[in-house]
Amino acid sequence: MSTPVTPVNRPPVSHHRPQTAPLRGDTSRLRPRRSCLAVPGSNPRFLEKAQGLAADQVFLDLEDACAPLAKPEARHTIVKFLNEGDWTGKTRVVRVNDWTTEWTYRDVVTVVEGAGQNLDCIMLPKVQTADQVVALDLLLTQIEKTMGFEVGKIGIEAQIENARGLNNVNAIAEASPRTETIIFGPADFMASINMKSLVVGEQPPGYGADAYHYILMKILMAARANDLQAIDGPYLQIRNVDGYREVAKRAAALGFDGKWVLHPGQVEASNEIFSPSQEDFDHAEMILDAYEWCTSEAGGKKGSAMLGDEMIDEASRKMALVISGKGRAAGMKRTTTFEAPEA
Repeated sequence: MSTPVTPVNRPPVSHHRPQTAPLRGDTSRLRPRRSCLAVPGSNPRFLEKAQGLAADQVFLDLEDACAPLAKPEARHTIVKFLNEGDWTGKTRVVRVNDWTTEWTYRDVVTVVEGAGQNLDCIMLPKVQTADQVVALDLLLTQIEKTMGFEVGKIGIEAQIENARGLNNVNAIAEASPRTETIIFGPADFMASINMKSLVVGEQPPGYGADAYHYILMKILMAARANDLQAIDGPYLQIRNVDGYREVAKRAAALGFDGKWVLHPGQVEASNEIFSPSQEDFDHAEMILDAYEWCTSEAGGKKGSAMLGDEMIDEASRKMALVISGKGRAAGMKRTTTFEAPEA
């Protein structure tokens, strides 16, 4: 078994990573990923249609969605659509094949050399060790230097799809300053641990609790410890939107930032579930205003204050920053105005 490799003289992790709870008003480093749409890289019709959908992120897939014989041509199709398509408002990602295959290096070289300036991230599937992320980081750096691109601009999304990857998820999350997300891949994971179910994302029969809770929480803790986003994987019953909603709500309740969508019908549900409600967003903004005022000279330099019947303090501010940041990243606008209490 290989030993995870840690890069030498790695810059601080915050240099390239989006903040889960950005400073108020600063969403420039937080890419919205409420809905992450999978699109086969070998299907021009789907690639065209994806540009008009309301998904936050679109990932053009060279892995499972492409048959082996279609992969070489799909690379060039993806380059064409990245360069010529209109992806305004979307995070642009390409999922390459995993390092155990013969396709990975050529996937990365062809796509990044051909469309690196119109690409935000490379998604690496079936990540098992930190050195696999490091290898992708090094290859991206070489291509960027060769092509004259900004070094470090292209991010990495690491997908956890088996038991070994989950056991190493903390090291994987720390492996590269390029890493932006940790993703749960449920289908391969279920197979890797012999889970007794054929319905991806649903609870296996005979188990009364949530069979995914430990997996999701371990991914979430690794992500948050390294200022990364955590993304839940797909729900394969694409026409069962109610089922999708139930599974997505589970991940959202824990604190995940978004979920994969495989069908246009899932996009609206995902955007809604992984956004704050208008009420919560307004309340978070009011907390931030009230705390800023109460700690100011005009507010008496107090460490806590009352907002209606609620006491707020520094901990309240931190919680509000999370909701405010997600709402602002989703383009939400507040509908309330804070008024300082009279002296």
